Amino acid sequence: MNVLAIGAHFDDVELGCGGTLARHVRAGDSVYVYVATRSGYGNPSAEVVRSNDVALAEGRAAMEIIGVKELVCGHFNTFEVEFADPLNVAILRIVEEKKIDRVYTHWIDDVHHDHQAVAKATLHACRHVPNLLMYRSNWYESGASFHANFYVDISDCWDVKEKAISAHASEVNRSDRKWIRYFENEAENAGLRVGVRYAEAFKLVKWLER
Repeated sequence: MNVLAIGAHFDDVELGCGGTLARHVRAGDSVYVYVATRSGYGNPSAEVVRSNDVALAEGRAAMEIIGVKELVCGHFNTFEVEFADPLNVAILRIVEEKKIDRVYTHWIDDVHHDHQAVAKATLHACRHVPNLLMYRSNWYESGASFHANFYVDISDCWDVKEKAISAHASEVNRSDRKWIRYFENEAENAGLRVGVRYAEAFKLVKWLER
């Protein structure tokens, strides 16, 4: 199986579906990741919080931990991603070249502008991909509810997910490791709902059973 995980920034797919991707790798599937932005950003005073170079280095380290076959890096700037042809074409090109069977992407009602744009572009560019699921990669409320209806047991892969998240040292340290604690709680709570120790929860868009 050829799997594509799509994220707006380095760390999104690790937070949202890192354990699931690790499972795919262990099953022998070919896992590709597309990150749309260079992922560096600054604060309102125009001071650099995370440089593009640091984001890329940390992202590559995280992908190596998961065992991703190929990381495809986009050229968009953080906070400037739009649902338009350049993004649609970038995603469609990967889908066609890699013959993708399953896609994981952002939840379309995510409050983050970049996340929303990537989700919309995924729905458009991946309309012929048979299996498509959406994940959450932050804790911010948007006014909509994330109704999970698909779960993946990551009990044997939580350690890989945690290490991949930790590879983003600049972000993890800045947040005092709150992201790891939050997503471990999320995985535990999702696991309780389906009877396993840890699970990742998704919103299923479409699923073709062969």
